[in-house]
Amino acid sequence: MTTKMNRLLLCLILASLTASWAVAQDETSDSKSKSDVRTVTGCLTKGDSADEFLLTGSDGSTWEVRGSNSGVNLSSHVGHTISATGVVSNATAHNLKEDAKDAAKDTGMKKDNTEHGHLKITDVQMVSKRPAVAVWTRV
Repeated sequence: MTTKMNRLLLCLILASLTASWAVAQDETSDSKSKSDVRTVTGCLTKGDSADEFLLTGSDGSTWEVRGSNSGVNLSSHVGHTISATGVVSNATAHNLKEDAKDAAKDTGMKKDNTEHGHLKITDVQMVSKRPAVAVWTRV
């Protein structure tokens, strides 16, 4: 009888240790936000077409933005450092893609896992008239 109780107690202890370890790993392993609404600070550059822009975050992330999808005049902020708040397009698919990139980096299959996505900007605040990161232009 005591052997069964010892085994049961050992299984419960093992299960609780495993669960606490899994929760700790989940909290510390992901530096990317999973929120649908993001605030990104970085440099806004002109995209390939008249209505497209690219926001390069100070953390290295890149966000494709369309001026017509936002109620904000983005063209007046090109070349400036801005803080933009917006909604991630297709947030669920975006987060799954970013998780796959993180896993590929963790296993050594990929060197870089900086975030890239599409953002519908709802608010823009100018931080500086100078870019936050080096901006390359085509000649």
